[in-house]
Amino acid sequence: QVELVESGGGLVQAGGSLRLSCAASGRTFSRNAMGWFRQAPGKEREFVAAISGSGGITNYGDSVKGRFTMSRDNAKNTVYLQMNSLKPEDTAVYYCATRGSFLPAVTYQRVTDYNSWGQGTQVTVSS
Repeated sequence: QVELVESGGGLVQAGGSLRLSCAASGRTFSRNAMGWFRQAPGKEREFVAAISGSGGITNYGDSVKGRFTMSRDNAKNTVYLQMNSLKPEDTAVYYCATRGSFLPAVTYQRVTDYNSWGQGTQVTVSS
């Protein structure tokens, strides 16, 4: 079982930037696909970004394409989400998720694809 701990959330003005981090435990991190999701009050959990185990493949939700960038550092067992040009509609709790994968160049975009989740970190964007 991989444990995930998110950090980096906070309050930022519209147009600003934040970088979220997700630190993972476990020796097989480099074989794990990773994802970021978010959930606003009263809404379903939404796909934000995903990265393959190798780090070579990334995918993004339509609402964040061109503004968010996901990356990973397998030596530090950490993934990042760089969020630029933030908008009030980006306000949500952001969750990191992981799953084991023997396919290093595959990403996963559904909530049900993942079997381990972090506690979440709040991001609030003021207008």
